[in-house]
Amino acid sequence: MTEPATFDRAANLARLADEPFDVLVVGGGITGAGVALDAAVRGLRVAMVERDDFASGTSSKSSKLVHGGLRYLQQREFRLVYEALHERQRLLRNAPHLVRVLPFLIPLFGRGTANKALARLYSTVLWQYDLTGGARLGKLHERISIEQAQAHMPTLDTTKLGAAFLYYDAQADDARLTLTIARTATDHGAAVVNHCGVTALTKSGNGRVDGAVLADGTTVRASVVVNAAGVWSDDVRSLAEGSHLPSIRPAKGVHLTVPWDKVRCDIAAVLPVRKDRRSIFVVPWGDRVYIGTTDTDYDGPLDDPVCTPEDVEYVLGAINDVIDSPLKPTDVLGTWAGLRPLVKDASSARTADLSRRHRVGVDDVGLVTVTGGKLTTYRKMAEDTVDAVEHALGRKRRFANRSHTERLRLHGAEGFDRTKLDHLTGRFGSDASAVTALIDRDPSLGQPLVPTLPYLRAEAVHAVRHEMATTLDDVLSRRTRARLLARDASARAAADVAALIAPALGWSAEDAAHQAEDFRSRAVAEREAAGLPETALDASIGA
Repeated sequence: MTEPATFDRAANLARLADEPFDVLVVGGGITGAGVALDAAVRGLRVAMVERDDFASGTSSKSSKLVHGGLRYLQQREFRLVYEALHERQRLLRNAPHLVRVLPFLIPLFGRGTANKALARLYSTVLWQYDLTGGARLGKLHERISIEQAQAHMPTLDTTKLGAAFLYYDAQADDARLTLTIARTATDHGAAVVNHCGVTALTKSGNGRVDGAVLADGTTVRASVVVNAAGVWSDDVRSLAEGSHLPSIRPAKGVHLTVPWDKVRCDIAAVLPVRKDRRSIFVVPWGDRVYIGTTDTDYDGPLDDPVCTPEDVEYVLGAINDVIDSPLKPTDVLGTWAGLRPLVKDASSARTADLSRRHRVGVDDVGLVTVTGGKLTTYRKMAEDTVDAVEHALGRKRRFANRSHTERLRLHGAEGFDRTKLDHLTGRFGSDASAVTALIDRDPSLGQPLVPTLPYLRAEAVHAVRHEMATTLDDVLSRRTRARLLARDASARAAADVAALIAPALGWSAEDAAHQAEDFRSRAVAEREAAGLPETALDASIGA
């Protein structure tokens, strides 16, 4: 299909300079994109700017799950779980090309009376999960035999396995979901631009925020400004208020990627971490498996948090405690670390105990700030935020001004046929035809972008022509997830990919070489920060 002309960076930059807007959203993660979409669907004139790339922060570095969160029931966050499970169902309906049902195994370890008590506890929690909304999938949890558990994950150490359960949630590529929401916002008239930071907020004569100055000097005029910058929201607030009182408590979450045949799970699993009463996910992703997440206080630089040797030791230790063939650092093909923008709460000692509920506030100068929340509840966060925007605009509440995103199909969903699901339709939906058309014109674009991975060269060309990718990292880290799944293989392919996309971006040979070297140096720094060895190119992976 023909790509919408509105998802064009140059055209949208021109709009930022020329048009007045009802609302300017600062931040292009899942929350900012959701706010832009909700506001645009309500008929507001909307602009959204992102300092780096769409989803380049937390929104591309999550566990990639669309779920209610079993552990939140244990924290008695019943309303949050109910809301999240409700939103999970909406995402499955509105983005069937991006969100898929995923079964989860819960193995319980130990024998005797203690194990029986633990099994009863999990049975109770899982019934609560079903009744809170988990059963909307049409599937209830069930207790399964040790043999069934081992069939789903043959590497489990059955000498320690005492019981097992099966339940259901969903999975999505977080970066692809965020990009699709941003594209849907442009389909409804929003002007969205990445790599476009805000350096100042402007104020009217009465001291109210009425726009922003961008890094290139452009002034964007807007009646209301929304701060949806995630862990950077305090920085944006300081532009309006002149002070930097911390309201966010960042929590770092780390994931490791390993070859599938090292774990051999055909469904996801939730594994207990005995030493700190937490659990980690083990999730299949094609011919890889990713393992995580950690949940630790973070007080370092907010830009580009890294996985450390201690993080690697924690995650590998957690899974090695319950499998019969221990994973080694040499098995780790990729890592990612993200920061959750949790709302500060002096009563919580651990970040794991902080609520994942969101908060919307309006300060004395009219800046609307949304903080907290989680990937699954982005739509509800956006709805509540735009309600605050409507109030700030002085629009009276009526049906026409309510959110209309509950049943709004996301870009690529119309015409998507689940029975014909393959690699491209599972990433682009009905837009997959635009990628296959590239291959029809140039069959070489049907070759792999990075050896051992499923991404095609055509996807990189499509990304720079139609998805606002402007750097090599945009292509290899977010339009595809090559860097997460095969860090070193992606670094080795960097020069070739840079040369491939250079003509569409107007790069010289020197520009392409600089992009490749920058990507390689980031990959090396990421690997060295984690204390990991370079992985060899294993042609058997993905074969």
